[in-house]
Amino acid sequence: MHETTALLIELGAIILGLGILGRLAGRVGFSPIPIYLLAGLAFGHGGLLPLDASEEFVATGAEIGVILLLLLLGLEYSASELVTNLKTQYPSGIVDFLLNAVPGAVAALVLGWGPVGAVALAGVTWISSSGVIAKVLGDLGRLGNRETPVILGVLVIEDLAMAVYLPLLTALLAGLSIAGGSITLLISLGTVGAVLYLALRHGRLISRAVSSDNPEMLLLVVLGLTVLVAGVAQQLQVSAAVGAFLVGIALSGEVAEGAHRLLSPMRDLFAAVFFVFFGLNTDPGAIPPVLVPALILALITTATKIGTGYYAARRAGVGKAGRWRTGGTLVARGEFSIVIAGLAVAVEPRIGPLATAYVLILVIIGPLAARWTEPLAKRFLGGPTPPSGSAAPLGPTGTDATAADVTAAGTPDTAPSHG
Repeated sequence: MHETTALLIELGAIILGLGILGRLAGRVGFSPIPIYLLAGLAFGHGGLLPLDASEEFVATGAEIGVILLLLLLGLEYSASELVTNLKTQYPSGIVDFLLNAVPGAVAALVLGWGPVGAVALAGVTWISSSGVIAKVLGDLGRLGNRETPVILGVLVIEDLAMAVYLPLLTALLAGLSIAGGSITLLISLGTVGAVLYLALRHGRLISRAVSSDNPEMLLLVVLGLTVLVAGVAQQLQVSAAVGAFLVGIALSGEVAEGAHRLLSPMRDLFAAVFFVFFGLNTDPGAIPPVLVPALILALITTATKIGTGYYAARRAGVGKAGRWRTGGTLVARGEFSIVIAGLAVAVEPRIGPLATAYVLILVIIGPLAARWTEPLAKRFLGGPTPPSGSAAPLGPTGTDATAADVTAAGTPDTAPSHG
């Protein structure tokens, strides 16, 4: 068969399969992320039917998926919102890092993966899944609850921390020396600071320069600018994902809203391709040996995330019932964990199977923890449980939503949406 013909057939089958799997997941109210991972495992190296012709194209699509995920995440937040959250929520962010990153780092060292593997696995266990959490909040009718702004605050801090963590991880994976890594980190911090300053002081001018009444022109300019900045950032060892995130932060108002509307379908498509690609590059036979470590790590970090949420909600003056709900809601891991593992797998291949198993477990446990943490705490620890509050109208809380999607759909108690 001609190579181009095989490529078209495989790509068509992949995209059609993703659409069918996504619809099935939506029917049962389940995140499609684990299904995409399983599909990748089934058709990757060592799977049922390896895909060879489309592998290079899918790899490029996966890179674009990561860039679009971070771009749209940046579009959701204004620079002022990020600064405000950083000032008010940083103690909760520190506790979140210590409770959830440390278990991953310790596990990597115990498994003999060395310092670089420890930094990578720390990120995998640290970052909650904004997409899964957004869907859970909508499904449970908790968008208007007292604790929802606290959940969003923790997620925003995690998202902002990625602007520092990803360049550091990229430098370590590239084998740079301490001096080289420090320079890369300083470049990243300087870039983040400069972008936040420009967005705060001159955000309207930047948005006006990019703005266009023609949707086609707006799409081309924003997408082209993002890919260009991501490529330059990658060349500087700062991380393409961080470059895309900063472009999103720099845009605001109608430009951000228009770009979000135009790019969301592309984001969903290429993000799905990314999850499939990660599965394609993970040998299914390597997962059973790491199931026990992944399960132990999942149980430990389920408890630590619940503790994180409880602390953050107590600090915000939320009642006991809301504290338990906050902790249970933060348990799910997903897209960022896979992004981090995808970066690290070239240097430490063993992180791929463990991260896949870990995310599969917590994508399943996460919604259950969000629903049952509070009732179980009430049953075993006692004490009255106040009413959970009325639910706000459901908003754009699909599985691919971000924390700010929930913000936009929430009540005045939540942080303002980007713009």
